[in-house]
Amino acid sequence: MRNWLLPEHIADILPATARQVESAKAAMLERFRTAGYELVSPPLIEYVEALVSADDSALALKTFKLDDHLSGRQLGLRADITPQVARIDAHLLAERTGVTRLCYAGSVVHARPAGLMSSREPLQVGAELYGYAGIEADLEIIGLMLASLRGAGVEGLRLDVGHIGIFRGLVQAAGLDAPLAQALFDALQAKDASGIRALCTDVAEPYRSAFAALPELYGPARVLEAARTRLPSLPEIELALMQLGAIARAVGGEVELCFDLAELRSGFYHTGLVFTAYAPGWSDAIARGGRYDNVGRRFGRARPATGFSLDLRDLIRILPEREATRGIRVAQRLLPDAKGEIERLRGHGEVVVLDYLGESAEALGCDRELVAEAGAWRVVPFQ
Repeated sequence: MRNWLLPEHIADILPATARQVESAKAAMLERFRTAGYELVSPPLIEYVEALVSADDSALALKTFKLDDHLSGRQLGLRADITPQVARIDAHLLAERTGVTRLCYAGSVVHARPAGLMSSREPLQVGAELYGYAGIEADLEIIGLMLASLRGAGVEGLRLDVGHIGIFRGLVQAAGLDAPLAQALFDALQAKDASGIRALCTDVAEPYRSAFAALPELYGPARVLEAARTRLPSLPEIELALMQLGAIARAVGGEVELCFDLAELRSGFYHTGLVFTAYAPGWSDAIARGGRYDNVGRRFGRARPATGFSLDLRDLIRILPEREATRGIRVAQRLLPDAKGEIERLRGHGEVVVLDYLGESAEALGCDRELVAEAGAWRVVPFQ
């Protein structure tokens, strides 16, 4: 007898849990729909250059690659749906010149897990807004993310907010070359204060002090005032602090809010605001989002864009239980005469189960049965 083992960080979802997941997914998609977001369903597999930018090494490492026997080109299994949605907005929906709201829900596949307890097959659910650069779009996305998590039963939410524009503004003003900028990016991701100071030894003031200050600018809204005194007055920094202040005023009263001006973890394609949701009981983020303007440029149309996504598998343990719908038993011997009535019942949404073995109500998941009485079909209790 063979033991069928799944690959590491890959798991089945069994019926009871599948009901929880599908119900939560349906609720999120319905929430998106009522906010004006249209559902798209990109393919699981595409030519790899559509899935991974040449500059995004992190996403490239996550992406499984294989050869297409039909075209001879290299294919990829998607590791992130956001590039696919950007392609749809830029190419297939190119006639739309105003705001476009799109949402999705589907599996992605990672060649490497994101963490020790992470699945390599996340169920990614997300929403994205294209065509508007104002902070109002980011606030809409943040509100939708928080409402989706609360609707799934997550309590005690904390929102961490950063802005990549601060780092990029400092890099440009300081005239740093690409290797040094990347090394600083990595050090800031690791919150390596001593490493940042070492890398900035030859960086001119006030930029050397500004880079060193970024890991310390972490905390509630008063951090933004501290940033105004510790960071140089650059247009990119002024815009970032203005947008972060708008976030504080809009959501500071409804969720625990923390600003992190060294927050750069959200990925290659983000260009401005980045935000991450945390909650008690999870060791890592449960949702991420941010602004990624011009993400569709390589597909032929650069547009403002903002969005968020989450892995629904991360929420499985707190999703409300969903009882299986109890069905109507039909003895298999009745099938030839009962076909019409079975189809009528199923057409009204009833679960109708054929009983081949004379099983119990519990085994069949039925609490009623179909019987013939006086030339008519009746549904009666089944014990």
